Amino acid sequence: MSRPLLYLSYQQDMALLNTPAKRGWTLALAVGAVSLPFVLTDDLLVVLATACVAAIGAIGLNIVTGYGGQVSLGHAFFLVIGAYTAAAISGDPDSTRLIGFGITSLPIWLLAAGLVAGLAGLIIAPLAARLRGLYLAVVTLGLVFIGEHLFKHWRELTGGVGVGRPAAVPELFGFQFAVDGAMFTKAQKLYLLMLVLLVIFGVLARNLVRSRTGRALAAVRDRDLAAEVIGVDVTRYKMIAFAVSSFYAGVAGALLYVMIGFVEPGSFNLGMSVQYIAMILIGGVGTISGSVLGALFITLLPRITRELPAVLPFISTSSGSGGITVFQVETILYGLLIIGFLIFEPRGLFGIWIRFRTYWKSWPFSH
Repeated sequence: MSRPLLYLSYQQDMALLNTPAKRGWTLALAVGAVSLPFVLTDDLLVVLATACVAAIGAIGLNIVTGYGGQVSLGHAFFLVIGAYTAAAISGDPDSTRLIGFGITSLPIWLLAAGLVAGLAGLIIAPLAARLRGLYLAVVTLGLVFIGEHLFKHWRELTGGVGVGRPAAVPELFGFQFAVDGAMFTKAQKLYLLMLVLLVIFGVLARNLVRSRTGRALAAVRDRDLAAEVIGVDVTRYKMIAFAVSSFYAGVAGALLYVMIGFVEPGSFNLGMSVQYIAMILIGGVGTISGSVLGALFITLLPRITRELPAVLPFISTSSGSGGITVFQVETILYGLLIIGFLIFEPRGLFGIWIRFRTYWKSWPFSH
């Protein structure tokens, strides 16, 4: 006779959905997420699709920072590599002005974007593996400025500042996602595509951090000297973390501008790197679910602040109107939220959920 709520094997303990509650919540979330295209407007679906893409990038940053313990401020550099790799592969091969290969198959340009960005991360990783803390943050910050300068002047690839180029075209077996169809609108198709990709990359990352590699990264993060003493190859695993994080960033960069259909080199700046740092700090450092929660929160935040001028008259939509603008409010909120979560809830939104879940499990007892 089996014993309920007890693990009877190691495989059962290590399963992703190892409790009835997890299976139930996952099923409910899946049904809710799939049903959203039929109840929400297209503009909201575009925001949610963008949040799914941002979550893929945030998962990548969390692998190197949250699990590997390496502070990186250069995430925008790998995002721009992925974006322009995908745009070039999918671009018009007959263009005399821009580099293009005319390959619009989604798996090809998406994997290429991730692999090229991952290769760039692997090249930088040996240098980054020798550094830690503030020194590593400064070096990765320099990558952002190098990327800005490089891509602003490489007009054959980027189209130039203020001009830009069309983003990658998502197409799979002749099915086009970036156009309205008979059954689904463009926004509905893009949302479902980004949702499926988020699930795929999220499960892959979750399995990675539960593997031997993930345990080694956690050991390096907690105490790299102790990890080296017990036999962990610290340099090797730091390089793996950088390569995987860069791969995820490249994929996210390729998908990010599919949503608006246009890539402009000035978009990939320090502000974008700070946004991704905010995502993992607010969502929860060292958790895959926290990355998704943080990306959703940060992506929806501008949508909320855009409504403030209608409620608060002293907030304006443009700098010429006087007073504080919604863009300044967003910047202030980013800073306040990061400081607030670091002080009062270091585990982020995921930590709040854990606290709520623990209280519910122990209710009506206090301990």
